[in-house]
Amino acid sequence: MNRSGKRHWGKTAVGILLTGIMLFPVYWMVNVSFTRDQDMRKSPPDLFPLHGTLTGYRTVLDEQLPYLSTSFVIGLGTVALTLVLSAPAGYALAKLRPRGGGVLSFVLLAAQMIPGIIMAMGFYAIYLSLGMLQSIPGLIVADSTLAVPFAVLIFTAFMSGIPGELLQAAKTDGAGPFRTFWSIVMPISRNAVVTVSLFAFLWSWSDFIFASTLVNGGAHEPITLGIYHYIGNNNQEWNAIMATAVVASLPATVILVLAQRYVAAGVTAGAVKD
Repeated sequence: MNRSGKRHWGKTAVGILLTGIMLFPVYWMVNVSFTRDQDMRKSPPDLFPLHGTLTGYRTVLDEQLPYLSTSFVIGLGTVALTLVLSAPAGYALAKLRPRGGGVLSFVLLAAQMIPGIIMAMGFYAIYLSLGMLQSIPGLIVADSTLAVPFAVLIFTAFMSGIPGELLQAAKTDGAGPFRTFWSIVMPISRNAVVTVSLFAFLWSWSDFIFASTLVNGGAHEPITLGIYHYIGNNNQEWNAIMATAVVASLPATVILVLAQRYVAAGVTAGAVKD
């Protein structure tokens, strides 16, 4: 038992050490966001902000709020569009089993391997002819193309585990295909919905390639471009830059912490929950 206990504590110590190493850049980002400009020139730098300042965060509130609000709109729009497209498609592949469903699943899997820059160039050519460059709806559609293939596969895997007897019972009670999908399948698929929503939001929130290609220079730019422009224009004000990065990371962090239980169940997929 003593030897087993020592092994356990040894593995725990190694895990804590590796976690600390991986999270150190995050800590340093937070540390620098509270550090005064004159203190950044110290050698070696302070490991703690002994003379902390909120100047960087005041700059975020003054200059970055429009970028943050635009990112929220784009993220929520991407989630909505992804769910509208992927949930019915996943249900059809899982339960209706149309012809060519296997080929379609392979195509969706292959679509995730296409480099984003190639897709961005294609969208640029299309949007240029349609007049949709530098528009929020255009960026929502583009970001959704990253999320929809993954979302369809998640919904397909999850809905495949729904008992056919449950759907047959709904049909016997007089429910049509849409009523069965909306009232039976979607509530059961809550974990998959949360998982898809989370990943769609995170992909749109952190997107830079589509944003820099399709909306750069427009009136509505997301926070990724806000940080990019701020670094380019103020490459000496590192506390403001890091404060912007901290604020931009908070929504994704909070959402991930709150939804992790559903995400774990949604990614494993296949179990029916009451």
